[in-house]
Amino acid sequence: MFASASTLRKLWEDSFSDLPFEVVYKQDILRQGIAFAEEAFRGQNYKTKDYFIFTFDRVPLSDMALGENWKAPEEIRISGGPHGLLPTVISVRINPESPYKVGVNTDHILSLFYSGEEIASVEFPPIPEYYKQNYPNLDKPIGEVAPVIEWGYLIYLTVFRNCQYFGKEEECQYCDINHNWRQQKKTGRPYTGVKSIEQILEALSGIDQYDSTAKAYTITGGSVVTELKGKNEADFYLEYAAAINAKFPGRWISKIVTQAWEMEDLLRAKDAGVQIYHPNYEVWSPELFPKICPGKERFIGRDTWIRRVIDSAKVFGPENVIPNFVAGVEMAQPVGYREVDEAVASSLEGVDYFMSHGISPRFTTWLPEPFTPLGQSEPAPLEYYLKLLRGYRDIHASYRLPVPPGYGEPGPGKAVFSVSAFMDVLPAG
Repeated sequence: MFASASTLRKLWEDSFSDLPFEVVYKQDILRQGIAFAEEAFRGQNYKTKDYFIFTFDRVPLSDMALGENWKAPEEIRISGGPHGLLPTVISVRINPESPYKVGVNTDHILSLFYSGEEIASVEFPPIPEYYKQNYPNLDKPIGEVAPVIEWGYLIYLTVFRNCQYFGKEEECQYCDINHNWRQQKKTGRPYTGVKSIEQILEALSGIDQYDSTAKAYTITGGSVVTELKGKNEADFYLEYAAAINAKFPGRWISKIVTQAWEMEDLLRAKDAGVQIYHPNYEVWSPELFPKICPGKERFIGRDTWIRRVIDSAKVFGPENVIPNFVAGVEMAQPVGYREVDEAVASSLEGVDYFMSHGISPRFTTWLPEPFTPLGQSEPAPLEYYLKLLRGYRDIHASYRLPVPPGYGEPGPGKAVFSVSAFMDVLPAG
């Protein structure tokens, strides 16, 4: 934690002025979380958090004294302030102890404060028009079936709310998908374990009719290592992809997040209408991969996972294969690196490897979630993220790769990807 906003600014001026200043605040908020004053929620009409797959919160839902899990916005967009920030979209991760706090200033304007110092104006995301409609064939809110994130750009279809990598010996050590499920059920949120294809199509019909902002959808959920509803993982997820593409051909960019599949299933995914494939890799280090992703190591293995990622480029085209790295988890204690430069070098080795094959990974920013095995660790330092973003930008430029598709526009003031600043540092088109 830095003493004041001015020390953050000095860090940027001294060491990272080649990056947009906006990413300093964005990454620092993502790694630490954000607090809210009660008055921030009053008189506002906005889209609240749908908890679309994980909590992403620093504290348990039961510790949120203001009921933030029901009241907090999905994202915030900050701008202006003393440094004239360009509009910057940031995912909300609740932490009542964060130095970043959303409240109202003396003019009653919604604002962001750092250790009590006002640093930016704040907007909450608007409620999409399709959220306001009636769906006679749905027995739950539309935001539970087909929530939207990234300031309306991405429809996030978590069709399986759990993961079959279960328990400390198998689950990814940073991941709270199963813990999130249990927490949400305890709060009484209508959290569906497996969403039916009929529910998904009903919701998408409303989006098709009432919405013009969303440009992509993601089909995702936990890993299936045995069977789910009598189907293996590929059979289960591709049934959704095929049904959506059959009813809405070409309506949105089609993305899917699964384990790394073999060629036979990749070809089936292509035939089902999947355009962008996310076989999320998570952490590059060969020493840390089995410690942080033990289930993935046991059932598939690091080397096989990498080989399948590379093979998938032959099916979808390398620019349409976008594996995720959980940025910062390689510094989780007690298992990870202790030195920033070591951690950055490890991740950038993976970035370079994939980019040398024309594949551009993406990042999500790790924030320790309390019920996970690594949840008691401190987050990775801000310097780690800034060095990682600089390296990512430079490697991407060195290979002259296209902007990863399915994420909207790149560049400061334009990027809507909200869980890391990787799109913010790429040049605007």
